[in-house]
Amino acid sequence: MYDNLILQLPIIGMELEAFVVLLIAALAGGAFGAAIGALPAFIFTGFVVFLGEGIAILEGELGGLEAIPSGDIATGITGTIGFGAVTGPHIAFAGGVAATAYAGKKYPEMEPADWDYHFGKNILYAFGTKPDILAVGAIFGALGMLITQVLNGVAFPTDNIALSVVATAMLARVVFGYPLVGNVGGSNLLDMTPFEREEKRFAADGGVETDRLATEPWLPHQYKWSGVATIGVIGGILGGYIWLETGSIFLGYAISAMSLLFLNLGVEKIPVTHHITLLGSTGAVIAASAVGSDPIVLLVAAAFGAISALLAEVSQRVFYSHSGTHVDPPAMAIAEIMLVLGLLYLAGLLPNAGYLAL
Repeated sequence: MYDNLILQLPIIGMELEAFVVLLIAALAGGAFGAAIGALPAFIFTGFVVFLGEGIAILEGELGGLEAIPSGDIATGITGTIGFGAVTGPHIAFAGGVAATAYAGKKYPEMEPADWDYHFGKNILYAFGTKPDILAVGAIFGALGMLITQVLNGVAFPTDNIALSVVATAMLARVVFGYPLVGNVGGSNLLDMTPFEREEKRFAADGGVETDRLATEPWLPHQYKWSGVATIGVIGGILGGYIWLETGSIFLGYAISAMSLLFLNLGVEKIPVTHHITLLGSTGAVIAASAVGSDPIVLLVAAAFGAISALLAEVSQRVFYSHSGTHVDPPAMAIAEIMLVLGLLYLAGLLPNAGYLAL
């Protein structure tokens, strides 16, 4: 049907046939994220990217395969599958997040007895085959793809997958009637002490105390500043070291994402670190272009990891803990930091922008 159709979509920079294929796949990818749950979908991202980056490293060691140009297999797995329509966070994870927000309002009876937060934040929950919930996931998966493609098309200088994850999560709050920030439970947006005192929030009319916590930190085991900074330094160093040894910016990210399988299975206090290892490896790439010392490269990676961890914590205190749905702090940190790096590179103040193709 499309054999002779070469119409280009100007901003997206894609032939119509390819766009239609991507749109259909994104609808399915978003529904897939809703079916298995947002967090399990992101864990799949980690496994697929790990596979793609592993093959890329192997191709590099072998010097490329004769029949296939070096890097083509890995690009297909990491780019079009891991960060694409099947398990791309802007599609599968975003679809799962939006589906959870919808279910939090539409099906509160689904909420597990052991879930302490608003059900709209339960990104561990798999919704199976419920058609309306899968439809929400599909729509938001397609929206996530569109936002990313448009931002890439206009060369917006940040990680547009991460930015799309944030944008669709905020849009879900608007569409399904949640506040963008929510009622502040403490003395200010950054105050987590109401959680520590197990204070409850009041209903909208202010007359009745509900069973919801007044403040709900994104990770109850990972919100104190000292601990967040410490895991940031550690994860940043590891991300930088992985890049030094393998040349892969995304391998540390993939390992961090895979580690969330244990968090999803209920292992307590597993840290969330994919934003930390990714920015650690990014810092290492930038530092390596300016200095020749590997120890200094690792110190820069540690600093980038700590900054990313702390910025994610600030983001969760402002945008996650007071409302009723999941808005992803790691995605916010990645988008914010990569925007700064992208702008600094475009201004000629950095030798490169890490993994951004600007």
